[in-house]
Amino acid sequence: MTDSALTRRTLLLGGLGVASVATLAACSGASGTTGGRMPSRTFGAPVPVSPSPGQKTVTATLTAKPATLDLGGRTVSTWAYGDTAPGPVVRATAGDFLRLTLDNQLPADTTVHWHGIRLRNAADGVPGMTQDPVKPGTRFVYEFTAPDPGTYFFHPHVGVQLDRGLYAPLVIQDPDEPGGYDAEWIVVLDDWVDGTGTTPDDVLKKLIADGGPASSGGMGGMGGMGGMDHGSMGGMGGMSMGSPPWGDAGDVTYPFFLINGKPPTDPDVLTAKPGQKVRLRVINAASDTIFTLALGGHRMTITHTDGHAVQPTEVDAFYIGMGERYDAVVTLADGVFPLVARPFGKTSGGQAMALIRTGPGAAPTAGVNPAELSGQVLIGSQLQPAASARLPDRKPDATARLDLQGSMKPYQWGINGAPFGSNEPLTVKAGQRLRITATNMTMMTHPLHLHGHTFALPSGLRKDTVLMAPMESLSIDLDADNAGDWMIHCHNIYHAEAGMMIALNYVA
Repeated sequence: MTDSALTRRTLLLGGLGVASVATLAACSGASGTTGGRMPSRTFGAPVPVSPSPGQKTVTATLTAKPATLDLGGRTVSTWAYGDTAPGPVVRATAGDFLRLTLDNQLPADTTVHWHGIRLRNAADGVPGMTQDPVKPGTRFVYEFTAPDPGTYFFHPHVGVQLDRGLYAPLVIQDPDEPGGYDAEWIVVLDDWVDGTGTTPDDVLKKLIADGGPASSGGMGGMGGMGGMDHGSMGGMGGMSMGSPPWGDAGDVTYPFFLINGKPPTDPDVLTAKPGQKVRLRVINAASDTIFTLALGGHRMTITHTDGHAVQPTEVDAFYIGMGERYDAVVTLADGVFPLVARPFGKTSGGQAMALIRTGPGAAPTAGVNPAELSGQVLIGSQLQPAASARLPDRKPDATARLDLQGSMKPYQWGINGAPFGSNEPLTVKAGQRLRITATNMTMMTHPLHLHGHTFALPSGLRKDTVLMAPMESLSIDLDADNAGDWMIHCHNIYHAEAGMMIALNYVA
């Protein structure tokens, strides 16, 4: 691949200092990779479980296989669930028992992680932590109850496989949902590089190679940070609608940005009638890109984030980080309108766009610039929770610290001073309320994702993935009500694979 396939940027070190970078370097893999290795554990076949009497069972088979896709006239080879990206949606109702079979027809090990679901630990899909990797030519059956309604998705938890076509929506319906809308559309956002002359594995190798060896020259300490691209700093106090202090927002330059697997030159077309109210279930399945989403000629009302209800909030547009999901309702006008997902902080590759058609009219061009993108743009962490989504008031029984750290040169990322596999797991006892103080000590934005649980922000907002701005510190509370060994990590897949993960282990 060429140098143009990567974002050209100077050192991004933020708050780590020479000593911590040396620690990350010392903990890196001997082969020259940046760590992020799973502990060496074996699990054998999963223990089968059965639905409770009267519990509905939802079954499906997911075939992970090589696939060829058409991206607006350009043919790319990739891996996908079936023959499409996104893969087929899986639907169930809260309380259902899911029995989902992964048929691995890839030339590599893989798994499936059910992103955002508070499921039993054995079904979480993390190789070396909850299961053995699924070998080529074999099957693995995931069995779990989906307790919470909401918009979710699933993807592998092996290497950078997410940055291929291996992702699909998972919608858990609310049996008590009052409805009030005429149609429901799933909107999946993605950044795409696979099959365009390179692969995600090649991208990661080049990021590591371009980062070079660990060196203290020019790094400075917390006060100096010489040679850094500071981006736009600031903390929570500096946040305002439309002006996030996010600095650099990604490492990779993508040739395509997609909505529902289609580029803006060959957009997905969603049809309805004028005056109809539509529920949008928006999923950011991208690996390295924060998007700003807007619907030309309309304002949207945000109703849920990461599956949890919020106080309805009307906006022109909203930011959505990797791994986040937002539900919104909109009443449609008459005509043809662009649904635009603009990559934040990226100047190459254009944007993603779908069309909403309720009547006659010419389609906008691929580079259309809706006025709403310059209007009131919501930062999701500013939403207020619905009363039904709040955690019960309770003082924390235990506390933990989680520091996000790393650099571009060398390309090394970690948590609490070391990459995953070398850092000490966080621990909690069953039944405790745990307060984690998470601090982003870098000059990049990181979407922090917790497996098997949801957490509450200080406002009470419930999420499982939250964007953390450069130098931002945030307290998150979780109830330890789902025993097992779980992952906490950055949902920039390249940062995670380079070591920005840590375990959360239940202890006696």
